[in-house]
Amino acid sequence: MKDTMPGGVERVAEALGESEAFLAFQEHLSAAAGVDRPLLIVGERGTGKELAARRLHYLSGRWQGPLVTLNCAALSPNLIETELFGHEAGAFTGAGARRAGRFEAADGGTLFLDEIANTPLEVQEKILRVVEYGAFERVGSAQKVEVDVRIVGATNVDLAERARRGLFKRDLLDRLSFEVLFLPPLRARAGDVALLAGHFAARMAHELGRDEVPEFDAGALARLEAHAWPGNVRELKNVVERAVYRADSPVIHTIDFDPFRSPHAPASDRAEPAAEPSETPPSAPASGKPFAEAVRELEVRLLREALEGARFHQRLAAEALGLTYHQFRGLYRKYRDEL
Repeated sequence: MKDTMPGGVERVAEALGESEAFLAFQEHLSAAAGVDRPLLIVGERGTGKELAARRLHYLSGRWQGPLVTLNCAALSPNLIETELFGHEAGAFTGAGARRAGRFEAADGGTLFLDEIANTPLEVQEKILRVVEYGAFERVGSAQKVEVDVRIVGATNVDLAERARRGLFKRDLLDRLSFEVLFLPPLRARAGDVALLAGHFAARMAHELGRDEVPEFDAGALARLEAHAWPGNVRELKNVVERAVYRADSPVIHTIDFDPFRSPHAPASDRAEPAAEPSETPPSAPASGKPFAEAVRELEVRLLREALEGARFHQRLAAEALGLTYHQFRGLYRKYRDEL
């Protein structure tokens, strides 16, 4: 990617991954980028929908044109229309001069509509006309404005279900869904947590002016890989950066997933929930052994026992350990040569 791109190299560099799910998505995105049609990007919060839209634009034939974005959830319903289509002078109180909207600004390029599900129905009708006819009228005008814009919408909700409930225009959904790209959540990207954590840690250390690249000890890394990551990559970035800035050495031992947990709360509220006792609790590591080595040996032993007990059926082994399949796969790949 070129340094002159809006958002810069820094944002593109965060699209990192080597898992099968991540690489499959990137391949799908690259193929879709070359077809000049509207499309939708669907993904949970924090998965990088805007980053995917940027990559899609710069891989398309429109890469030299503008990339214009609008977060439809950030504006009140009566402001979205003027932001998208602009207005004429005197169209409403305070409209002292003609103002171009995002569609005109994106002419010849791509318009990325984030949180498109929040668009009011009457505005959806005008967007549909742009998709079908390449023209619209500014607010307060009857004169047509012609544009050549590729629309990329993004959402974290089920638009088809919203259309069935009458909350999203079925015709617009049909026009936008030439292709639908599903961003994989972090929990489905086996092995990418460690890669991303290392990237974010190194960048945070550089920002803090530290010379040494941070490393996570085995226990901290295991906690990162076992976390469910409801906030996905954005949450991982926050957790890692917080851990780096709080650490007093290059080796990170402590991970804090909940910065809202008050140190002044009653002890019972601060305590970690006790693990349910098992019939055969794991024995304590041998004394004198380094912590990281003891954790590694314990994880290997638990994985081996779970696999043997499940006759090497990995999904059943994951269930026996109380892990998701993708969490189990991450640990399995980490210790594959020792199992």
